[in-house]
Amino acid sequence: MSDINYNQAILMFANAGLAALAESAATSSSVKTPAGESHFLCSWMVAALKKRTFPKLIADDLTFWIRQARSMGAAAELKLLLQKISQQYTFIADKQQGLAASLQAMLAELESKGWLVITDQEVTKKLKLSSDGNASLIISDEQFSQCIDGDELIKPITLYVRAPEAAFAEVAYKHHLLLSPGNKKTSLIKHHKTYRIWPRNEQPAMTLLQPLAD
Repeated sequence: MSDINYNQAILMFANAGLAALAESAATSSSVKTPAGESHFLCSWMVAALKKRTFPKLIADDLTFWIRQARSMGAAAELKLLLQKISQQYTFIADKQQGLAASLQAMLAELESKGWLVITDQEVTKKLKLSSDGNASLIISDEQFSQCIDGDELIKPITLYVRAPEAAFAEVAYKHHLLLSPGNKKTSLIKHHKTYRIWPRNEQPAMTLLQPLAD
């Protein structure tokens, strides 16, 4: 599994966990409660980590989720986490082409909703943007020209965004774009978070997850 990417590894992991949980629940009533599900999945993750069942790419994720489950119990919602991962990474698996076109479509939609969208300004140092309270998205003009080739994204591209994270992530997902979690510490623009999108949607770590579809 040396050539597997993060998306493939995390999807494989989530589907295996859900399958193991379903198999156990079919034979044991104790696994059918939230507390029972959490205990089973935590134990299953511990075993998977010790046996190195899954690629090292997701080892840090497993360690974090095990720690959460041990401290939070059922409130860690491990089953829901795996369901979200399975849904989102299955949906995105065949959406690897035309991501620059997807980005352009997303920017057009945000502008139509009243967002301030800037892609023609240099962003190389700390800046402050006055947007009169409107949501805003900025991409440095250098990145916008160098990371895009026609309809394709050829390098990771950084977006500086000021908006409710869940709402922004929903729009990005609608346009088939996986987002990295927002980061205030790395942002060059005051009151904005840094997000990244990657060529072929191959984020090297967990993307922002969407609520389960009805």
